[in-house]
Amino acid sequence: MVELLHQWPAAARVGTRVAKEKIQTHGPGGTSMRQRLVTEVERITWAYKLAEVTVNLEGSPEVPEIQVFVVEAKGEDVSDEVLAAMDKAVKFPIVFEVVRHREGAAEVRMVAALKQLDGGRPRLSAYHSTRWLPVDAPRQPMPTAITLPLLYTALLAPLTSVSIRPGEEMSQLADRLDAVRRLEREVSTLERRMRQERQFNRKVELRRRLKATQHELEQQR
Repeated sequence: MVELLHQWPAAARVGTRVAKEKIQTHGPGGTSMRQRLVTEVERITWAYKLAEVTVNLEGSPEVPEIQVFVVEAKGEDVSDEVLAAMDKAVKFPIVFEVVRHREGAAEVRMVAALKQLDGGRPRLSAYHSTRWLPVDAPRQPMPTAITLPLLYTALLAPLTSVSIRPGEEMSQLADRLDAVRRLEREVSTLERRMRQERQFNRKVELRRRLKATQHELEQQR
């Protein structure tokens, strides 16, 4: 995990509290998810709005705006499932900053999933996160980009284990992130099976499959 926080532009600041009731109304899930939202989240703040009117970058149907939400946790963290409920309740891509308080000190992590807006319910990739950092840790300027879609991928790229390829569409990036996640699971499974295998011939075959899967994983990254 990377150690990274961004200095969001002052011109994009919103600073409006988001009522949890709005997430409960517009987000997915039933009583169980509504209860988890109440249990895990202390406060949600719509902190910044990255849009053409605030950062002078042209949007697209896929990325008309990028929202930055600060989510204060009641406990140790906010789960990906609760973040996804917020993501699906808002029809724009979101970058979250999750804040927690431990032993008198506040920590923050930046986390986001690649969100695809295809006219229906948003499609989300897995969530990718930085390490926990002190809330007063140094922040870096936003990545340089000429459009909001390019800014969005530049914001997400450091959180993931893949490099953004020139001219890559968001749908292609989403497919590649899914493939990387699947291949990482396969590598872990094969490594575990190799450690447990006692028969030489089977171990050789597992090693061959592991190397092939590792090669495919590196190609996807």
